[in-house]
Amino acid sequence: MTLPKDTMNVERTDEEWRQVLTPEQYAVLRQQGTEPPFTGAYVDDHTPGVYACAGCGTELFHSDDKFDSGTGWPSFTRPVLDDNVGSREDSTHGMRRIEVVCKSCGGHLGHVFPDGPGPTGMRYCINSCSLQHVETSAK
Repeated sequence: MTLPKDTMNVERTDEEWRQVLTPEQYAVLRQQGTEPPFTGAYVDDHTPGVYACAGCGTELFHSDDKFDSGTGWPSFTRPVLDDNVGSREDSTHGMRRIEVVCKSCGGHLGHVFPDGPGPTGMRYCINSCSLQHVETSAK
């Protein structure tokens, strides 16, 4: 489950990823893991800003598009830019889901579901540890 090389611009060896990520970030971003629900730093965070990839810093989601889905993971209605987020089919754990990945580094972020609020109707359900929050002033 890797993205084609021509879509990624951040490449590191497995050892380099282990050096720059915490063990939890490595398990999620590089091994498609999932943090336990309601444990992530950004589940209840409502600070204005942008959520970037913890692996490479690519801007992924804006706080204006974050909502409380009640699932235990930060949820967003859309990415900052469609070009920053990729998706692919995930049939692990006996389920058929759409995995969400960072297009710059190929890191696993979470999954997307068609049961979110407007304006898109999508719910990007994202692991907190795959994100880093960059605070901005309120609009």
